Amino acid sequence: MDQYSILGRIGEGAHGLVMRAVHLPTNKQVALKKLLLKKLEDGISITVIREVKTLQHIDCKYVVQLLDVFPQGLGIVMVFEFMPADLWDMLQDPNEPLLDSQIKTYMQMLLRGVSYLHKNGVMHRDLKPSNLLISKDGVLKIADLGLARLKWINTPKDVSTSQRPYSHQVATRWYRAPELLYGARYYDEAVDLWAVGCIFGEILNRSPLFAGDNDIEQLCIVLQTLGTPTSESWPGMESLPDYNKITFPASKGISMEQLLPDNIPDAQDLVKQFLLYDSKKRIPAEKALQHIYFFSEPYPCSLEDMPKPGDDFRKKFLPKEYDVDEPIINCLKDLKEILG
Repeated sequence: MDQYSILGRIGEGAHGLVMRAVHLPTNKQVALKKLLLKKLEDGISITVIREVKTLQHIDCKYVVQLLDVFPQGLGIVMVFEFMPADLWDMLQDPNEPLLDSQIKTYMQMLLRGVSYLHKNGVMHRDLKPSNLLISKDGVLKIADLGLARLKWINTPKDVSTSQRPYSHQVATRWYRAPELLYGARYYDEAVDLWAVGCIFGEILNRSPLFAGDNDIEQLCIVLQTLGTPTSESWPGMESLPDYNKITFPASKGISMEQLLPDNIPDAQDLVKQFLLYDSKKRIPAEKALQHIYFFSEPYPCSLEDMPKPGDDFRKKFLPKEYDVDEPIINCLKDLKEILG
């Protein structure tokens, strides 16, 4: 830690604190993610190990870069490139709403990052606007791979015996694929594609598409919005673990024109291709990049025309106690308590 000078707090989550710092030997700003051990005898959590190992093998412009990792006290510190904002922040700024051309460029960056992960057998499993960071140069990068998993390769012909089960308790609720809401243990990278569709719709509408307060309400909102699925639109639905535990009123759903008003048909069509009940039919990230949406006016803008968040961009969205203009001694005290 003696190589870093703490500048302030970026945020905190269930696993620890994220601080903004300067790497003294290079004078480069970084983000320090301090992860604490819940119990000393349990050792480092498998989520942390997965995130570190995954990031160490990733080299993509659109995935956040892990610069270093080292033990500190009763935990470890992960060092990332500093990113002054995330996509959620950008969507909250009423003074500078995103232009259609900028939305297209953000979506291209997201899809390129997702395509890279999927080509390398990685399921992110927690894509959402707050996990999509924006650099000072305007580049969108996928972050927070704590729930990421390598996809098991099926070798035998019988998929049911060759594929290993995964946890269904992944992904933030508003972006969780319906198969996960029904308790699916066997799934693939298509859960990320559903999340991409939710993110795209949220960017277009400037509000979440499916905002449930609990899992049952979340599933109800999805079914009421997209319509009650059938055995044709969702093969295998009846075999999902939690399918028979609850029933919902039948719904015809609403059209994409109603769900995404004031948006061009090409955008509505691309969102629709992500938000399909049948996960096998969701459009892959690589194919989505070839959609007509990206080749019609207004065209995706260049990086030079993308929003450039300053170092203190998050200040206007942080609670007062996190205000970077307040005496920084409070942040330093917090970090001292955590580091021990």
